[in-house]
Amino acid sequence: MARQRTVAGIGPGALLALRALLVAAHPQCLDFRPPFRPPQPLSFCAQYSAFGCCTAEQDAALARRFRALETRMDAGVWATCAGYALDLLCQECSPYAAHLYDAEDPATPLRTVPGLCEDYCLDMWQTCRGLFRHLSPDRELWALESNRAKLCRYLSLDDTDYCFPSLLVNENLNSNLGRVVADAKGCLQLCLEEVANGLRNPVAMVHAGDGSHRFFVAEQVGLVWTYLPDRSRLEKPFLNVSQAVLTSPWEGDERGFLGLAFHPRFPHPSKLYVYYSVGVGFREWIRISEFRISEDDENTVDHGSERIILEIEEPASNHNGGQLLFGDDGFLYIFTGDGGMAGDPFGKFGNAQNKSALLGKVLRIDVDRKERGLPYGIPLDNPFVDDPEARPEVYALGVRNMWRCSFDRGDPVSGTHRGRLFCGDVGQNKYEEVDLVERGRNYGWRAREGFECYDRKLCANASLDDVLPIFAYPHKLGKSVTGGYVYRGCEYPNLNGLYIFGDFMSGRLMSLRENPESGQWKYSEVCMGRGQTCAFPGLINNYYPYIISFAEDEAGELYFMSTGVPSATAARGVIYKVTDPSRRAPPGKCKIRPAQVKVKSHLIPFVPKEKFIRTSESTPRPTARAPTKAPRRRRPTAAPPAPTLRPTKPARPTRRPGARKGGGRRRGRPGTAVPEPQNGSVRLVRPSGLSPGRGRVEVFIGGRWGTVCDDGWDIKAAAVVCRQLGFAHAVRAAKRAEFGEGRALRILLDDVRCAGSERNLLECAHAGVGTHNCKHEEDAGVECSHEDPDL
Repeated sequence: MARQRTVAGIGPGALLALRALLVAAHPQCLDFRPPFRPPQPLSFCAQYSAFGCCTAEQDAALARRFRALETRMDAGVWATCAGYALDLLCQECSPYAAHLYDAEDPATPLRTVPGLCEDYCLDMWQTCRGLFRHLSPDRELWALESNRAKLCRYLSLDDTDYCFPSLLVNENLNSNLGRVVADAKGCLQLCLEEVANGLRNPVAMVHAGDGSHRFFVAEQVGLVWTYLPDRSRLEKPFLNVSQAVLTSPWEGDERGFLGLAFHPRFPHPSKLYVYYSVGVGFREWIRISEFRISEDDENTVDHGSERIILEIEEPASNHNGGQLLFGDDGFLYIFTGDGGMAGDPFGKFGNAQNKSALLGKVLRIDVDRKERGLPYGIPLDNPFVDDPEARPEVYALGVRNMWRCSFDRGDPVSGTHRGRLFCGDVGQNKYEEVDLVERGRNYGWRAREGFECYDRKLCANASLDDVLPIFAYPHKLGKSVTGGYVYRGCEYPNLNGLYIFGDFMSGRLMSLRENPESGQWKYSEVCMGRGQTCAFPGLINNYYPYIISFAEDEAGELYFMSTGVPSATAARGVIYKVTDPSRRAPPGKCKIRPAQVKVKSHLIPFVPKEKFIRTSESTPRPTARAPTKAPRRRRPTAAPPAPTLRPTKPARPTRRPGARKGGGRRRGRPGTAVPEPQNGSVRLVRPSGLSPGRGRVEVFIGGRWGTVCDDGWDIKAAAVVCRQLGFAHAVRAAKRAEFGEGRALRILLDDVRCAGSERNLLECAHAGVGTHNCKHEEDAGVECSHEDPDL
């Protein structure tokens, strides 16, 4: 076997290199995807049986190449060099194969021999230099065979911490290999894949469970679209009830089309159920209806088949609930809000604590039966069927406004925890919470918000018997929870059992994992991967800030929907698939075979628009600007004092500051170069003769400077820029390239909308880096001052 040297200890001079290493190095195979655990041990490259990039078939192919080398080389030489040949061939199975072969950089030709540490190469040259021409067709390499120094410079990687074989003993690279990557703050680094775009507040994405692997996306305005497994969309809507749906263009309007669910035995019967807002004059109510699929087109609803199942009057225009789910029991679960306004002021104890009211509840009905003069049946084991003072539909109570709930599919192998019902319940002044909903339980509102009392008199009532949430977080972290899913998909085994959810107002992605022994839930924030963590083809590391909903497809993979403008008429919604860059399932394990469906509508192919943003630190969560109206699901609140959590709850994670990008990956790093600006840095470019503080705004993103389009540009955005530049005041926001056009630069930001309190311009809501419909004649500018312009 080839001799391997250990890596010397890291001294002060190597700290910069180590920092760059942590930024650049990430496991990746030659197919540009994460490594995996082979389903069976490898017989040839056995050192990568636990984790790597080779299947048994690829391992066998490398073994054949090894045997072919043996037949072409002198027996005496082969006896000396076989170990080197084995080492080098098996690096195609290394978890870092893409780095070793320069496959991470599309602009760099793929190596034919893995990148070597120079001392290893120098040793190998002494006895086995003739091996290289049998391993590589590279004639330039052959020409250097007799020159030891030049050959080894040609083959070496300057990144001595993870050239071969040093990376085998590098603790930083191998200690957590194959696990979900977390930064120094414990923030899990995941990546995203864009799935659909151009949607108007996508409030729900569901599948039919019929083997077709279609997914159906509902917009708040009342249209539902069909997407095929290849992500193309049918031009004709699956459902269109927009004429009946009550909503508005106001940002934050909670009314509209809010939920849908397919019958659990679909397509037999071919029924689905929808939840939407309706209104006449000053009266508003929610409606749950049944529809049938058209007999002429399985991708279209028969709009004349609507059967109204249930209507509930709404005393206010917010807290509308909106979730529909079928459980394993075959019953329909309906999640209603408390009726709106602050503090559930309806009646003595509010709607949520009133068992005779359908608002503020989880309801459960049987859509396959009719009884008691109702268009549905009542399950016999509903908890209050024998209580004359309660509505028999009630399954659980004490709910404020549960926004997005999900049933756990259970562990893919054991089925453990199947059927658990998770919900995010939006809070009032202090806390957002996640609940595990169970039959007959009281979830505390309005007596309690999160872990604390809200109505102290009601909270002290001994008969309340309420259930505490499994997790609650203060409004420092977010002000409107969006419930998510427990990941049970096939593609990313490390995520199994992780409950991922978010916050509509802060744009924060979060996760919970249960300790199976203690039953306690551990909180971790979810960040977008830093450096090259998400530098895989098709992956991105940024998203729009208003997280509206979560979803899972028919195979159990996880998605979420968000938008840049929270208006039912703004086509700024995007669907993202959550991916784990640290580990995937073995190739071929998760293949799906969609059942064929007849398509009669024209197909619109999917064209991704979002881009990967290169950054040296975890990508900050997007910051939502303040909507022009009351934000969706958020209620009127007073500014609360800094709340504290129950002692057993994990400490609040902190936002990560931006950091300077690391040095180059392969061919050396600058030692005394001027530090590169942070992402989101700004500068003013002004014509000669103008005093400082005035000029065209240029922003630094992803390693380059660019201009900002003036669409939406206002004094709040100018205030953010001026504060970044050290000025106390913004005098005005300039438009129409008042300070000249930046024609030599790209337009990097458009539709910038700031609340005014952001730390940098990149934290403001915007159309997406590089996404715009502008020309440089619309370049934005500012005028800043150290003096108050109003004095």
